[in-house]
Amino acid sequence: MLIANSFVFKEPVFNYSGEFPFLWDEIKVPIQFGSDYRLAMEILNRVGSEIASELPEKSSEQWNSLQKKYLLENAQTKPMVSLIANDNWIEFTIRYVVIYNKRRVTKSDLFLKILESVEQTNGAVRFASATFQLVGAPDFNVNIKTSKDV
Repeated sequence: MLIANSFVFKEPVFNYSGEFPFLWDEIKVPIQFGSDYRLAMEILNRVGSEIASELPEKSSEQWNSLQKKYLLENAQTKPMVSLIANDNWIEFTIRYVVIYNKRRVTKSDLFLKILESVEQTNGAVRFASATFQLVGAPDFNVNIKTSKDV
């Protein structure tokens, strides 16, 4: 494959067809404060294992051979879930290994399964969104003068 130098210097170029045809991808899932966080973590771990079940073993074998060949650090290839709290919600991140040409399909399958699983909690786990709620807005009076009042 030939790539012009002008292209290389404009933006990053990635070659996923090499010795390790996998990449780490992730999905961020915002969950409302007050939700059952342990249940959310359980759902994401389960969904990650279901959707990306065969890849950790395959990718781990290839990663181990690359690790020996190029003296790379060990990397986790099993799906993992982490979380952080920010001002608006609890943000869960599910990180998983995927074959480079199956990235969109896998991400779509994961999101669909996550949506279905959260719906089945009957509100115990709720998605968060960037919405705003006005609380305690002051009363205001509007006086409209008509031509008779002038």
